[in-house]
Amino acid sequence: MSETIFSKPEMIWFIIGLVLFLLELVVPGFVIFFFGLGAWVTALICLIAGPQFGINWQAITFVVVSVLALLGLRKMITKKFFYSKDNRSEAVEDEFTGKEAVAVADFASDKKGKVEFKGTRWSAESGSEIKAGQTVIIIKKDSFKLIVEPKK
Repeated sequence: MSETIFSKPEMIWFIIGLVLFLLELVVPGFVIFFFGLGAWVTALICLIAGPQFGINWQAITFVVVSVLALLGLRKMITKKFFYSKDNRSEAVEDEFTGKEAVAVADFASDKKGKVEFKGTRWSAESGSEIKAGQTVIIIKKDSFKLIVEPKK
C-alpha cells in the first residue's frame, strides 16, 4: 500500500505548525506562535507513538500544549525578546521618534488615519487635520499606532 505525506499525521501536524509559524510573521500579537508550537509537539508525539495515537488524542494534545504554552511562556518570551512600554531602549524609540512619514489618505474628522513609514502602512493619530500626501513627523509609537503631527 502506497502512503503519501498527507496520510501521515505527524507530517500533517508539522505542516500545520509551519503554516502557523509563518502566519505569526504576518499577524501581530505573538499568539499564533504557541499554536504552531502545539502542532509541532503533537507531530513529535505522533512520530514517537505511532498509529495508536488517535485523532482525539492528537486534538487534545494540540489544544492542551498550545494553551499551556500560551499561558506559561508568552509573558516570559515577550519580556525577553520584545519591548514593554516601560522598558524601551532608546534605539527602538529613535527608529520612529522624530522621523518623517507620509499620510496615505486624509485623516478623518476623528483625526485617525494611515501613514507610510519605511515602506509599511501604520495606523496613526494626530491632533491636527492631515491631507493625503502630506509629510508628517512621528511624535511617538504607541504599540502598533504612530502619533504624528504635520511637518512645519
